[in-house]
Amino acid sequence: MYIVAVTFWICLFLIFYTYVFYPSVLFIAYTFVQLRRDIDYLTTRRNRRTLSPVTEELPAVSMIVPAYNEEEHLEAKLANLRDTDYPRENLQVIFVSDGSTDRTQQILSGLNEPGIDVIFKKREGKASALNRAIENARNPILIFSDGSTLFEPDALRMLVRHFNRPDVGVVCGSLKFAASEESQQTEGIYWKYESIIRLMESRLGATLTASGAIYALRREAWSPLSSDAILDDFIIPVNARKQGYRVIYDPEAIALEFASSSVKGEFARRVRLAMGSFRSLPEFLRAPLPGFTRFAFLSHKLMRWVVPFLVPLILVTSIILSYERSYQLFFVLQMAFYVWAATGFFFQRHLRRVRFALVGYFLLAMNLAFLVGMYRCLTGRKGAVWQRVS
Repeated sequence: MYIVAVTFWICLFLIFYTYVFYPSVLFIAYTFVQLRRDIDYLTTRRNRRTLSPVTEELPAVSMIVPAYNEEEHLEAKLANLRDTDYPRENLQVIFVSDGSTDRTQQILSGLNEPGIDVIFKKREGKASALNRAIENARNPILIFSDGSTLFEPDALRMLVRHFNRPDVGVVCGSLKFAASEESQQTEGIYWKYESIIRLMESRLGATLTASGAIYALRREAWSPLSSDAILDDFIIPVNARKQGYRVIYDPEAIALEFASSSVKGEFARRVRLAMGSFRSLPEFLRAPLPGFTRFAFLSHKLMRWVVPFLVPLILVTSIILSYERSYQLFFVLQMAFYVWAATGFFFQRHLRRVRFALVGYFLLAMNLAFLVGMYRCLTGRKGAVWQRVS
């Protein structure tokens, strides 16, 4: 029983560390850094903000938009590009249709606008689409987006303003979600928590990953992706770091993305991301990350990948130890969590408007998705060819 008890406490500590202790340490460090910057500003009166360049100084950029079956959002995407506050003569847009089977090919075939290039290719996956597009990119700054993502009018200006510093290789933007009633109570709540974590990490110089729907890359920092790469928005910043470039986050570069309308759709996406995580783990562990960034990677990313294994383990050890009075409370709390998750699963249609009612269901489903992704990765399942989720 001693080994069971030790296992229980290790699992409990690691889960607590991941979701409570690390964010608390991050908040304390962030507070001190922000206080120091405020004091520096009060004593020097120098503007700490990165100013947007005037129109005459804006660099030429190439926006890469891989697309697979995006007919639902493509017209809005094109209208959004026309409304962007960026000189059209400095903007090249490259759409890559990765073997789309809906009206995506037809819509893109009908385009005849200056500055927009279209590539049609057989379905090989997003990594292949990105490689193909960048071969045709003409400009020194690359902007990555998705077919459903809508940029704020000034988002491109916000992204490119950081590249006047030669050590900056990647600038990550910020996402807001247009969500269904169900996703507002699941992915929407989780994303607010995640966005706070990312903001604090960025203030401490520890930005780990980009939101694949909005980020910019210095052309010299690009390395072609392997054909089976899945986490391109993690691999590309890691490759930039390997070349000595900084990765930063700008919360003022904002885009609107459409969240999966249901937990089922998000589950499928998370399974695919889990496959990419396990496949790329050795490369991530070897990546040259400076002190605090390494700590953030281990605490934020790696531990999130470990938690799905801890959840069933702590349940089993709790059941075994539940005969002891001191462990009964932990067992009851876990049972309450599973009842909460089961209630969300069986009554999701009735609970969509009840705040936090579906969070337990969402958290349990996302951890299960990670285990499914790991199994598919270990059994050799392919995962690089993307799917639309809803």
